[in-house]
Order: sequence, then structure tokens, then C-alpha cells
Amino acid sequence: MTTTATPTRRQLSLRRIESEVGVLIRRVRRVIGERARAVHPDLAPSTYLLLAHVAETGPLRASALVDDMGMDKGAVSRQVTHLVDLGLLERSQDPDDGRATLLVASADAHDRLGRVGRERSERFGQQLSSWSDQDLSDLADRLTRYNAALD
Repeated sequence: MTTTATPTRRQLSLRRIESEVGVLIRRVRRVIGERARAVHPDLAPSTYLLLAHVAETGPLRASALVDDMGMDKGAVSRQVTHLVDLGLLERSQDPDDGRATLLVASADAHDRLGRVGRERSERFGQQLSSWSDQDLSDLADRLTRYNAALD
């Protein structure tokens, strides 16, 4: 007769963390989809992430974007073309290398991303309004530690 050992408290906690991270991932995916549609109705979530990265990091080459996003060169190229067509991304000549092209978020993209970010931050603040400043700080610290441990 085989018996199953009772899980330890640590094992139960690890399972619970894994489950809660799964819930968090599903929520993040939904929020990214909402943000993408709020920026532009024709924007896919993955393309939104690419645009947000370019807007945050400043002008960069497509090759850097491939590396930063961990995506296939062809997929990045298609998404960049779509963003250019939507007027959310612009191509410019690299001043350090005239043969290279830099990608930069358009002024319209910055405006749209800023508006969506402010609206989401406000809603997020309302959802966590019952949390103390210390609770928020503790969660931020633990998430930082969690992410560092998984690197």
C-alpha cells in the first residue's frame, strides 16, 4: 500500500504562490488587451507591448527591439510596419550610422499611451485604496524579491 506524504507547509505555500501567479498572469493579459484597444482599436496586445517599450526606451534599432522583446525578427518587422501604418511609430535615420534606422514612438503614441497609463493608474489606485502605504511598499518589495529570485 502506497501512502502519499502530507505536503509540508512550504510545499502548500509554493503551490498557492504558483496558483496566485497564474491568476495574476491572466489578469495582466486581460489588462494589456484593454490597454491595447484603448490606445488604438486595431492594436494587438503584443504590438502594444512593443510600442510601450519603444516609447519608454526611446529611439532604438529594430535589432535591439528583437533582443529586448525576445521576439522573432520577422514578427517584430510586421508589428513595426503595422505601428508605422497606424501613425504610432516613426522611422528615422540613425545619426551615428546613416545606413541604420531608428524607431521612435510618435507624439500621438506618447499622448495615447500617457492617457491610458494615467487612467489605469487611477483605477489601480482606487482598487487598492484600502491598502496602507506600508502594505503597498511590502508588496512591491516582495514582488521585486520574487522577480529577482526567478532571474
